[in-house]
Amino acid sequence: MRKAALSPAPSSSEPCPSLDAWLDLEHLASLEISSEDPAHPFEDALRGEETEGWKPADPGPQTIRLKFDEPRAIRRIRLEFRESQHERSQEFSLSAVSNGDNRQIVRQQWSFSPSGSTTEVEDYTVNLTGVSTIELQIDPGRHDKQAHASLQSIAIA
Repeated sequence: MRKAALSPAPSSSEPCPSLDAWLDLEHLASLEISSEDPAHPFEDALRGEETEGWKPADPGPQTIRLKFDEPRAIRRIRLEFRESQHERSQEFSLSAVSNGDNRQIVRQQWSFSPSGSTTEVEDYTVNLTGVSTIELQIDPGRHDKQAHASLQSIAIA
């Protein structure tokens, strides 16, 4: 996977494809990422259950940007987040650059609790054409800038 480091952000109706229709993101896109723990690289999030997923080296908000080599039609995006150690409230935003226009797909908040809710799975059916970029922004602590983000898995079809 081709990677590039990002600078820190300033403060301030078709059926779902089958599972074998997931895109091979390692070969179809390049990655721009704000931080990455070498022991938990982004590629781990492409393997889902086989690993502990992606984790950043640094705490606080994170950006993951997938830039497709050629524009694509996107029909489905699946994200899975896990947090079993710390109670925290997370917010993420998912957007796409499609035919030159930046479009927010969703902004979602979730509260993790080790004694209850430890997994968030979001599976979105979309109808996007000419997608050149998918961007995921994660604020793992909303008001706690020392919280660490994680992404168990991501899949795009």
